[in-house]
Amino acid sequence: MDYKRNRNRVVYGFITLIVMFLGLCSRKLKYFIPDFLNVYLGDALWALMIFMLFAFIFKGTKTKIVALIALIFCYLIEISQLYHSNWIDNIRKTTLGGLVLGYVFSWKDLLAYAIGIGIGIIVEGVFYYYDTYRVKQLK
Repeated sequence: MDYKRNRNRVVYGFITLIVMFLGLCSRKLKYFIPDFLNVYLGDALWALMIFMLFAFIFKGTKTKIVALIALIFCYLIEISQLYHSNWIDNIRKTTLGGLVLGYVFSWKDLLAYAIGIGIGIIVEGVFYYYDTYRVKQLK
């Protein structure tokens, strides 16, 4: 799936906010979500949010490039969790710092990020198909 698109920033901004909200809800409602899903749901949603944010920023860029940028960004954040120093650990202790930077490195988080970005690619594919279908119907 390699779609070069002219993304609607309003739509992508709205989706980014929805995914952000769902990610925060996944932390607050963890008792209502099955354990096997809850463990990595937040990480997958975080990666999906990052994908949508980069799709918003890089409006005309191909999907695979946006996905690669998002995946590298997520992986770098995860790898940064191997580094511990007072200054960065103090940032991680804040709510925003903890949400953005995380706390402890996990190999499994890397898979969750790939799944979240994969969902973003699928969403882009659905949008692309819908836009293509709609354009054909208008002709």
